[in-house]
Amino acid sequence: MKSIPETRAQQAALSETAEPTDQSAAPARIDRRQNILAASQRLFARLGYHGVTIRQIAEEAHVPLALVGYYFGQKQELYDAVFGHWSGMVRERLADLQAALEAAGGDGLARIVDALVLPSARLRETPEGRSYALLVTRGLSQQGQEEDRAIREFFDPLAREFINAMHEALAAEFPGAARAQTAWCYQFALGALLHHLSDQRIERLSDGANVPADPSVATQLSAFITAGIRGAMTSFANCATEQAAEA
Repeated sequence: MKSIPETRAQQAALSETAEPTDQSAAPARIDRRQNILAASQRLFARLGYHGVTIRQIAEEAHVPLALVGYYFGQKQELYDAVFGHWSGMVRERLADLQAALEAAGGDGLARIVDALVLPSARLRETPEGRSYALLVTRGLSQQGQEEDRAIREFFDPLAREFINAMHEALAAEFPGAARAQTAWCYQFALGALLHHLSDQRIERLSDGANVPADPSVATQLSAFITAGIRGAMTSFANCATEQAAEA
């Protein structure tokens, strides 16, 4: 599996590891920088890129306005830094995918889907993870210019790796399957996953019995997506057979 090229978002994450020049100021510097990142993530997730101002971020982080620019520069750079802060998660997801591909026997497609779904579901177990999941959901669903740029740089390479892995598994079950069809299946899967992560209606629709984004049903979500992918590929194959018969 090819390594993902370094992106602006990943480059932004590198600054987090830099040593401050004034060692005596290190604790305060790290704390305020992290406060700004956390506040930015919450606001971007709730209001979107264009709905947030630097002043709002400073107020949410309880820091002077000038300090936001001192650490991060313009708003776009701060937006990139929020995604860069999670660059380690992308590496973990790639490692999970690689482990799924290297495992012997069993259902290879199900393992790939598990690698896609289960870590994402676990994000909702912490407040920081919940706001990040909502930020990604907003970026993927709205895809304004700024969101689209971050998605292209930070998530598209990871998505391509999953599509390639899914296609290899599906090609063994569905001879003649096209990668373009697998890309549709990935998008269908992502839609179900993102809806699960962001939806609030389930509590109301279940009369209070279910909890939104409940990680305890992640296994069932993964099974649902796996079966759905196979159903979609069966439909693609049936359509191709019907078209060939009509030709």
